Amino acid sequence: MAPKQTVKKDEQYRQARRILEAGTADERRTLAADEATHPEVLYYLSQDEDKTVRRLVASNPATPSKTDLFLSRDEDEDVRIELARKIARLIPGLTDRENSRLKERTLKMLEDLADDTLPKVRAMLSEELKHSRTIPPALARRLAKDVEEIVSCPILEYSPLLDDDALKEIIAAGITKSALTAIARRSPVSEDIANDIAASLEIPAVAALLANPDAAIREETLDQIIEQAKTVTELHKPLALRPALSIRAMKRIAGFVASALVHRMVEKHKLDDPIAEEVLDRVRHRISSERLDDAEKDRLAQQARDYFMRGMLTDSFIRDAIESNQRQFLIECLSQMANLQSDAVRQILNARSGRAITSLAWKAGLEMRTAFQLQTELALVSPPQLLTAKEDGAYPMEDSEMIWQLSYFTE
Repeated sequence: MAPKQTVKKDEQYRQARRILEAGTADERRTLAADEATHPEVLYYLSQDEDKTVRRLVASNPATPSKTDLFLSRDEDEDVRIELARKIARLIPGLTDRENSRLKERTLKMLEDLADDTLPKVRAMLSEELKHSRTIPPALARRLAKDVEEIVSCPILEYSPLLDDDALKEIIAAGITKSALTAIARRSPVSEDIANDIAASLEIPAVAALLANPDAAIREETLDQIIEQAKTVTELHKPLALRPALSIRAMKRIAGFVASALVHRMVEKHKLDDPIAEEVLDRVRHRISSERLDDAEKDRLAQQARDYFMRGMLTDSFIRDAIESNQRQFLIECLSQMANLQSDAVRQILNARSGRAITSLAWKAGLEMRTAFQLQTELALVSPPQLLTAKEDGAYPMEDSEMIWQLSYFTE
């Protein structure tokens, strides 16, 4: 080292010693954060009574491994969290060429932090290491089996070090819903793991599995899920919107999910018109056979009247009701808005005429956008008969024609 550099470093060291002995807290904090601070000084700062100083030493990349090891047992949780973050980020840079003793110490610190009694420390480690390929697989499995979800879930969802055997073992041992859901979100999920998730009957996990485009699901596994979904509405949307469904599966799904979801399923898979009609017919048949008792009809009619008088029946309200499959309630609402008998509204919807339904929406004072949604998601109008808005969003028919269309159902 050149004499000038030596003199400068000696002066920096003396200045640091002065701060250690009589410096202010701010001076010690600045020293603790500086990567140029002498290792011996950082060691002394790691024992400072000010926990902020110790946290800065813990986060300093220049802190020697011996000092880091000392800090891994610090009484302050935030010191250990900062250390966990730093050590986890150092791991990718520790190649086999690194000093073996340094690597051994670093991995030992990781293991100690993975055993920390505070879940937040272990969670920080898990979050930072979730994508790592360089940590020992045993450490990844230990974090994946942690009883705390904030620790286990990031590793279960992302770690490339968990193979199917490890995942099967973890699932078989019994895990929480959130942990199983994390596995269901992995990319990819194999057919075997998908089968184990489906067999668990845990609804959030099965829903996440269905929504995962990188999950491989056998046809027989999907059949089991479809059977389960008949009585579980939380599975309807992810099931209907599942990528690459077979025609056979879509026909089964159309037998119980909301008409709006069936429309979106048909649209998502870009089915040819004849096949789309087959799928849509399943819903139409189901709708035509649905019956409500008189008491329930009266209740819904009274509710629709009340909402209408209060000015609540807006376009957004109607669109939300379509999404939530409130068919009978929608009939009563449209009856109030269009000043038509509910039986006439029902007949218009069942006729599946794009022109008639568009006219109904116009009479009810709705936007053309809502009229299109009534056609597609509520009445399931065949694609060739759909009416779309003009370029400016206006209705595509003259008022006189829409009045004439409605006369078929009101006279």
